[in-house]
Amino acid sequence: MTKEILDSDVYKELESIENPAIVYPDYYLNPFHAYDEGNLSWLAAAEADAATMSMVRRAIPNASSLEEANQIVRGNWLDAIEKHHQQYSADFSIRDILDIGCSVGVSTGYLADRFPSAKVTGLDLSPYFLSVAQYKEKKRNQRKNPISWIHANGENTGLPSKSFDLVSIPYVFHECPERAIRNIVKESFRLLRPGGTIAITDNSPKSKILQELPPVLFTLMKSTEPFLDEYYLTDLERVIKEAGFANVQTVLTDPRHRTVTATVPY
Repeated sequence: MTKEILDSDVYKELESIENPAIVYPDYYLNPFHAYDEGNLSWLAAAEADAATMSMVRRAIPNASSLEEANQIVRGNWLDAIEKHHQQYSADFSIRDILDIGCSVGVSTGYLADRFPSAKVTGLDLSPYFLSVAQYKEKKRNQRKNPISWIHANGENTGLPSKSFDLVSIPYVFHECPERAIRNIVKESFRLLRPGGTIAITDNSPKSKILQELPPVLFTLMKSTEPFLDEYYLTDLERVIKEAGFANVQTVLTDPRHRTVTATVPY
């Protein structure tokens, strides 16, 4: 997949995706995942799909196939979102979805598949990741509602207030300092309509697998994730409540990851 992407016409997508006015926050310019340029490179973008699949396999090591692991990890995440919405906001359907930190669009595609009548938008700070997302989406069968891609900062998207029913933030916060986490949660509150749902999925501090990692593996993981300690020390449920959300719920959606959902009060 990496070579296929790098040898493709993906580079042509950058011109239509990149926002030249973007000012990258300082934390985003750190090396991530052993890439000196972090997420701001073609190589990181080309390898992101493989890295995502590897994450899924690690979460469900006993799965008989990658497809089965994806069905569990993605299915449980989407089920948690639907259950929360039906419990607290069943009087309206999900029409507009924003996927903040969408990377190369894997989570965005799953959201579009689960909610085919919704207008889905993927937003990310990396124009390279978004270029790959747009390139991949163009190659698949046309959707009834095509996905839109936006190059913007999740802390200050510039999008209209109260314009979404669901804001998803997948596997983003472990790469952020606490101040960025708080800002993205506040921005999500602004973007959601009353009754709208925020859904955050990421590493669970209560995961027994992560707690029992051998010290050498945990040290290795932290060496490629500069804000991992800060993420684990952040009381995410409290941050969400302080931003004004209600009905905060946390479920372990696979052995490594939690999904935290909450509602904008009516």
